[in-house]
Amino acid sequence: MMKLDARLAAVAAFVPQGSRVADIGTDHGYLAVALVEEGRAPFVIASDLPVGPCEAARRTVRAEGLEDRIEVRQGDGLTVLQPGEVDTVCIAGMGGVLMTEILAAASEVWKSLTALVLQPMTGEEELRRYLYAHAWHVADETLVVADDRLYTVIRAARGHRKMPDDVTLAIGPVLLTRRDEYLRQHIESQLFLARRAAAGMEKSERAKKSVKYQAVSQRIKELEEKLVW
Repeated sequence: MMKLDARLAAVAAFVPQGSRVADIGTDHGYLAVALVEEGRAPFVIASDLPVGPCEAARRTVRAEGLEDRIEVRQGDGLTVLQPGEVDTVCIAGMGGVLMTEILAAASEVWKSLTALVLQPMTGEEELRRYLYAHAWHVADETLVVADDRLYTVIRAARGHRKMPDDVTLAIGPVLLTRRDEYLRQHIESQLFLARRAAAGMEKSERAKKSVKYQAVSQRIKELEEKLVW
């Protein structure tokens, strides 16, 4: 049985039971194997762009004897898929902006999906905004610690919802509602970056008068307000 670290285990846990899954950016294929072995997915397409990860994934699949249930494809993002081949796509370990580009590059495939499980390394606000702007929404999300780093995992579902405000998009609408155990750490990490940016601009009178400085100052205030509960 494939053993996943906490980050990939959280991704796997968000995959709806019985889904036909595509694991985009599969690397060694560990997530794909775990989904099949746990009985969560009857079939997985595991893909990556470089040759090396695809070969590594094929070795992993062969070692587990799952060639009949996991297909490894080399290619760019969702372009390796045909509309309707899978209903759930997992993308982990990439920037959130890159994820939006991957979705935009294969709109017909994206339209055929019912669930997305996303683990962005950066750009969470931009990713959530893109989802809401394209008739998707955050159905669930969680924070998980792996290798002393805090990660966000998002499960998105199809359906129009009101666009959250900017600070809620940055933190996570479900995380805020549920008061996740790592929520305070999550907000404080964003506050640290915003305060550092503000401190840098405060060294220049011109920068302090800029629209960017006012926006950062406003974000600091909004984040601080979210820490009160």
